[in-house]
Amino acid sequence: MKFCTHCGHPLVLKTPPGDHLPRYVCEHCGAIHYENPRVVVGCVAEWQHKVLLCRRAIEPRAGLWTLPAGFLENDETVEQGARRESREEALAEVEILAPLALVNVPHVHQVHLMFRARLAQGRHGVGAESLETSLFDEASIPWPEIAFPSVRYTLECFFADRRREKFEFHITTWSKPLSA
Repeated sequence: MKFCTHCGHPLVLKTPPGDHLPRYVCEHCGAIHYENPRVVVGCVAEWQHKVLLCRRAIEPRAGLWTLPAGFLENDETVEQGARRESREEALAEVEILAPLALVNVPHVHQVHLMFRARLAQGRHGVGAESLETSLFDEASIPWPEIAFPSVRYTLECFFADRRREKFEFHITTWSKPLSA
């Protein structure tokens, strides 16, 4: 970040009074420009004991499988974002049931929040960011082709909870960068 979004003057990186981290500060108007983690929202959408996965058409990790998920937009709730991402990536309407997993991903400045959801009437299709979509039972999940550790964690938690017949909210931190 080089210029103030409020007044257009150059920014300097310094620790503002009362703060403990360096921030981009406009010394002209005094605006402090915070950089905060991005929130990714999505869901495990279930239909007749199978879950919906999307094969990614975009980078990162194009060609691999993921849950319908993406960045939360301004002015929407996390539930609205998860529903929107399901529509965009899999042409799927979902009913959000409950939070399932939260994965901190500090090395890329993200937080991933995944929900349990019900896929409406089992309908899905290929959205703009997907090559294909499919329903998988636990035994047929393409585990070696799962795009992200947070998706693997979420799916593992979902299936373990379903076997126990008791769903919980799971939290973990993924602190290792992805290997190529």
